[in-house]
Amino acid sequence: MKKNIKINKIRNIGIIAHIDAGKTTVTERILYYTGRSHKIGEVHDGEAVMDWMPDEQERGITITSAVTTCRWKDSEIQIIDTPGHVDFTIEVERSLRVLDGAVGVFCAVGGVEPQSETVWRQADKYHVPKIAFINKLDRIGADFFGTIDMMKERLKANPAILQIPVGSEEKFIGVIDLLNMKQMIWDDDTLGATYTTEDISEQYLEKANEYHDKLVETIAEVDDEIMEAYLSEAPISTQSLIDALRKATIQLKLVPVLCGSALRNKGIQPLLDAIVHFLPSPTDVPPIKGINPETGETIECIAEENSPLAALIFKVSMMEGRKLSFVRIYSGKMTVGGDAYNPSRRKKEKLSRILRMHANKRERIDETGAGTIVGVIGLKDSSTGETLCTSEHPVLLEQMEFYEPVISVAVEPKTHADQEKFDEVLNKFMSEDPTLKVRTDEDTGQTILSGMGELHLEVIISRMKREFNTNVNVGKPQVVYRETIEEAVEASAIFDKEVSGQHHFGEVTLKLRPLPRGSGNKFKSKVRSESIPENLIPAIEKGIMESLESGPLMGYPVVDVEAVLTGGSHRDSLSTELAFTVSASMACKKALSNAKSYLLDPIMDVEVLVPEAFMGDVIGDLNARSGKIESIKPKLGAQAIKASVPLAQMFGYSTALRSATQGRGTFTMRFSHFDRS
Repeated sequence: MKKNIKINKIRNIGIIAHIDAGKTTVTERILYYTGRSHKIGEVHDGEAVMDWMPDEQERGITITSAVTTCRWKDSEIQIIDTPGHVDFTIEVERSLRVLDGAVGVFCAVGGVEPQSETVWRQADKYHVPKIAFINKLDRIGADFFGTIDMMKERLKANPAILQIPVGSEEKFIGVIDLLNMKQMIWDDDTLGATYTTEDISEQYLEKANEYHDKLVETIAEVDDEIMEAYLSEAPISTQSLIDALRKATIQLKLVPVLCGSALRNKGIQPLLDAIVHFLPSPTDVPPIKGINPETGETIECIAEENSPLAALIFKVSMMEGRKLSFVRIYSGKMTVGGDAYNPSRRKKEKLSRILRMHANKRERIDETGAGTIVGVIGLKDSSTGETLCTSEHPVLLEQMEFYEPVISVAVEPKTHADQEKFDEVLNKFMSEDPTLKVRTDEDTGQTILSGMGELHLEVIISRMKREFNTNVNVGKPQVVYRETIEEAVEASAIFDKEVSGQHHFGEVTLKLRPLPRGSGNKFKSKVRSESIPENLIPAIEKGIMESLESGPLMGYPVVDVEAVLTGGSHRDSLSTELAFTVSASMACKKALSNAKSYLLDPIMDVEVLVPEAFMGDVIGDLNARSGKIESIKPKLGAQAIKASVPLAQMFGYSTALRSATQGRGTFTMRFSHFDRS
């Protein structure tokens, strides 16, 4: 593989979708047809290149996002295959943060499913241009146009249909290219590596002409030049349509839609062409902005190798006992043996090795530049979400946001030998996964592991045993609640003590009052500087915020509370930051214990897909679990029931649903918000 390729020929893309829509299968075909792998790996056989972890191969799902690079024609495509399961949403979030484009894969039978919506919204949040691939057109019940209608309704997308299927279900044999008005039929004998391009058969000609006109209209609505030619009935070249569609896709005005069946090896080559034609190179998207950590001024990081270095660590992984950092380089370049500066920690890091990644395999390279995604070994102190730059031109890129965990289990090492490795292994997992949290319960001394769902924690515990040979006993899953207060309450506290030979004095009076759900915690001061000097106010805020981290009921974080500093006093020379931090913490804890506190449950958005015959039983069961039914709509020959249900009531639901529906019901759930159940 050529080492240097022009930056405008690079495409950084992610494959995103709901679980089981066929993301990994699409990626495997891309690797095969681009010559990156010489055998098609199947997910159901546990042989997919991108699902390399034993847990992924056993379960047939993607757990961790894998990076690979391949060539198509004269372009280099860097791909991140992301998980579809809601428990691993952070993997999608941090991948989309560093990608320039995305391919949304939709199942033609399932349509736009709940996790598809989640990942699509995540892509919208980071302004990532997208193309859609409607997969599984060979399956019974496949509905190409129904899926497009769902894209409009659920995703508020503006699809530009570039292909329509030839045949459907088991008779699906190819696609009609509406830009070039040709029919493409795949050869089953060559595993889809060859296909014939021919004139459109008569039975599809009328439909093809209709959808070609619709495509031109769709593009004309967002492009003035095409609109002008369209209204004056002037001929419009295919290249003009491609150029206008590329521009509209990059501006997030349109979503090109293609179709096929990845498992049957149909539709992948045109998808690769569409990735190159319509998704942006690093130079097509606006330069990422950062701030100078010393002056606070905004800096634009131009995607050029001769600009100062600006790179983001979006993921950390432990491979063969070594820390591997996945880095997206926005500007400048990195050279093996060189230095990089981490402005968050004010430390220089050594770039021991730079690796071009291919799932869990890697290829050493000497240097790399703007627009690339690489693995770096040698970064001792830097972690996920931190910036690498040069000390001469410091820049701090926007931090990444991480989700709060909603479910916990108690874990303890089985033997003394396991105990020795236990803390070290947990620290390694936390450096890899920012949604994983570990704490020690003060009352029981137990180690509490918190994550995004039952499957998330199950995989972590499986990996502890498999990768690090650490056996643990696991308690029952526990819900991670929040606490809040029902009414306003006031309290005072005085700290007047000698500590380490110095006398400290601080007096604080504060009022806590409840805020609307989702407001977070707030602090404001209403005291005059003669009562408490202004330089001590931050210490008071710190004491209050620290004490809100553990509530009076069960030690869960307290949320949606406003703390107002209403009074207090100080003594010259005796009043210190320590005194006011402690007295504020004491006053806050006193107020919380006097307030009417109550628990907030994590509420989950649940969608159950169930045959009509079982609907009554399923709704009755959801009501018994304190669920609120929000809508019931027909979907693909079944009924889709949407409900919000407390997480505590959802343990073991998959077994209950299977029993109630003779194994025919399926459900998905994702965290929505905290509320009183």
